[in-house]
Amino acid sequence: MKNLEVIKILNQIADLLDIKGIEFKPSAYRKASRTIESLNKNIEDIAKQGKLKDLPGIGQGISKKIIEILETGTCKEFESLKKSIPIDYESLLAVEGLGPKSVKVLYKKLNIKNLNDLEKAAKKGKIKKLEGFGEKSENQILQGIDFAKSSGKRFLLGHIYDIALSIENQLKNSREVTKVSLAGSIKRMKETIGDIDILVTSKDPKKTMDLFVNLKDAKDIISKGPTRSSIRLNSGIQVDLRVVKEDEFGSALQYFIGNKEHNVITRKIAISKGYKLNEYGLFKSSKKIAGKDEKEIYNKLGLDYIEPELRENNGEIEAAKKHSLPKLINYNDIKGDLQIHTNFSDGIDTIQAMAKKAKELGYEYIAITDHVGNLSIANSITEKRIDNYLKAFEKAKTEIKIFKGCEVNIKPNGDLDLKNDILKKFDFVVASIHSNFKQTKDLMTKRILKAMENKYVKVIGHPTGRIINARKGYELDLEKLFKKSNETNVILEINAQPERLDLKDIDVKAAVENKCKLIISTDAHNTNSLNYMKFGIATARRGWAEKKDIVNTLSLTNFKKFFDIS
Repeated sequence: MKNLEVIKILNQIADLLDIKGIEFKPSAYRKASRTIESLNKNIEDIAKQGKLKDLPGIGQGISKKIIEILETGTCKEFESLKKSIPIDYESLLAVEGLGPKSVKVLYKKLNIKNLNDLEKAAKKGKIKKLEGFGEKSENQILQGIDFAKSSGKRFLLGHIYDIALSIENQLKNSREVTKVSLAGSIKRMKETIGDIDILVTSKDPKKTMDLFVNLKDAKDIISKGPTRSSIRLNSGIQVDLRVVKEDEFGSALQYFIGNKEHNVITRKIAISKGYKLNEYGLFKSSKKIAGKDEKEIYNKLGLDYIEPELRENNGEIEAAKKHSLPKLINYNDIKGDLQIHTNFSDGIDTIQAMAKKAKELGYEYIAITDHVGNLSIANSITEKRIDNYLKAFEKAKTEIKIFKGCEVNIKPNGDLDLKNDILKKFDFVVASIHSNFKQTKDLMTKRILKAMENKYVKVIGHPTGRIINARKGYELDLEKLFKKSNETNVILEINAQPERLDLKDIDVKAAVENKCKLIISTDAHNTNSLNYMKFGIATARRGWAEKKDIVNTLSLTNFKKFFDIS
């Protein structure tokens, strides 16, 4: 699918227009980009059907540019903008704290064109002398450069997963392929992916390799061999395919799914038992004693089967020895989604459309939580519009329980952006931070703790505020938040948006260890984004969470009892 290519170019056009100081047009391109990002369909197919303009936020002008991108890999406007601004804007905008306006100033005043120029200028103290920057900004830029370098060129799981599934399904539908499975980090559902690994067994490896290297989305053939081939997709990600024998499929999966540290430990266990373990099987002397089935290998090693998401050498092997592995939450355990946005604030679809999609997903309940207060960037519902918003719930005829909710901003001092006499009108209040991210650890912790003390708040949204590959989460004393959550019954969220996955997996594990309940929400801004739930569940699983740890696995009746709402 070329969805990622189109999304990337539309976002880059928006960034370049911002740098040039052009108003309104950037937001139109970003809205179109968000629409395509949420699709679970191929944008090429939609274009061929002539239905691009049926998509929210895509008018005639942008639809023509999308067609041009699909046909040529670029568009004239994009190329013209790049020539007019000869800077490496992608790497510069990847630095936390730098936006299009500041990049424009740095280019005009200091001729900064790339990350190296930026780093040199910051180290020489040139940036702090510019109007609107200062010493604090300069230090933050230096920290942001380090973070941008360490983030690397990894892809978000949520942007790559459907592409990987599509390839897996194409191979599965081949007559020659008898077994197929994703492997590596994408099988462990890590939040970022370096490349896609796939294992197959095949009756005709040559035909399978021919099929693989000629996939529609393949841009380049990196290598092709009888049992291993690699291609690069149009999206830029590399895909590696290995053909293994039937009696090696389980051992190959065990070898290629776990991370390096997990595999080192399992091989040491094998050696301690007089075995040899590798991708071809588990051997005693020269005799293979296991290899066809993954679970059998773990059993022979004296271990319970370890789910792929846990294979990170984070205590799972010790737990498998003691038969104390968690019974992880399943991907079909969620009964409701508790952070959803509609066209009342910064979403695209109506309350009714979101409810209908949620019903199709099998949910019993949802909370519509549009932004309220004075958060202009999210088109928040001001006090004057609250009554109309609440009336819309009464008018929406749906087959699913809808809680009248809102997402309210937490101010720098911990106060909420709406007064209690308005918040009390809602069934379900999510409180989140959307600004002033640079407060100290102590202040930020106190800020959230104060919000958790508000009797109308049910959930703290995206608690650490991180944006994967773009912004580190703010410093927090999570132990204090876990304690406060247990005291107040205000629940911390696992935000399933691919860019957030916040709380992250290690924080989820810490929460579980502190007996802290959690909630998984999609933060959906259109109907297709409701499908992001699986990425939140994957994060919960990687954090050792069980069904009992996640509040929205409860039935509607028990969920209402938990929060004491009607």
